[in-house]
Amino acid sequence: MLDQAHKLRTLVNNLPPAVPRSRETGPRIITVTSGKGGVGKTSLVVNLGLVLARWGRRVLLFDGDLGLANIEVLLGLTPTYTLYEFLYGNKSIEEILCTGPYGLQVISGGSGMQELANLDSIQRQRLLDLLPYLRTRTDFVLVDTGAGISRNVLGFVAAAEEVVVVITPEPTSLTDAYGLIKVLVRFKVHAEARLVVNRAHSEKEARQAAQRLQTVCSKFLGFNLSYLGEILEDAVVGQAVKEQRPLVLSQPYSVAAKSIGRIARCLVDGKEPTPKAAERFLDRLLKLFG
Repeated sequence: MLDQAHKLRTLVNNLPPAVPRSRETGPRIITVTSGKGGVGKTSLVVNLGLVLARWGRRVLLFDGDLGLANIEVLLGLTPTYTLYEFLYGNKSIEEILCTGPYGLQVISGGSGMQELANLDSIQRQRLLDLLPYLRTRTDFVLVDTGAGISRNVLGFVAAAEEVVVVITPEPTSLTDAYGLIKVLVRFKVHAEARLVVNRAHSEKEARQAAQRLQTVCSKFLGFNLSYLGEILEDAVVGQAVKEQRPLVLSQPYSVAAKSIGRIARCLVDGKEPTPKAAERFLDRLLKLFG
């Protein structure tokens, strides 16, 4: 116990300065997505959320990946209730929330995500009842989607104010990401997004991969894809997943954890919340899925 307490004190004493909170205009709602699976998207969502929460931001993670519960698995959480019980079982927002380290909040989509297209007027109002919580008690809402261009993925991407696309340097990842962005452009969902390159062996390799995708998106789609940062390849990432203990907690001084910290800093410094983002997010979800 004493050893654990010492480690905790050491970690806290070495935290970066807290980031000042933005004005109360509601949360920034950011969907994190990818063209293909296995690029580390959910790991980024979890660890990014923890870094922001550690800096004093009120963060809610929303697992929109068709009930696969990847966020809960990585955090070692077992939610009692999901969005389904909120919509159909009269559970309160407090009952469906799971609390993680640093006060990080998690909502599991569960099978509720598949039911969004079948909501009656009562359940639609229940979904809108999330609004006061989002507007007054969160600074960031990070939505983890599935991979690809399914209806659920595109629905969450379209509903969010901001989009982060995750790729790896492999050619197949770039091709699939381009396919996803092409659909966003075709349906006029977004005119811009931000890019994270994961599992790069060097900063140079990451920036070269990013530049290739940025160039084709700009030239052929007229789409602005700005570079948010890279996460360098690190052997401790796989071990953290196996242990169900997020990287920024188990290996806070690792190369990958430091990369995520830099991305979090760029994310915080880059933009202010958009007024009524929460209202638009829920309204768009109802329109897109309904």
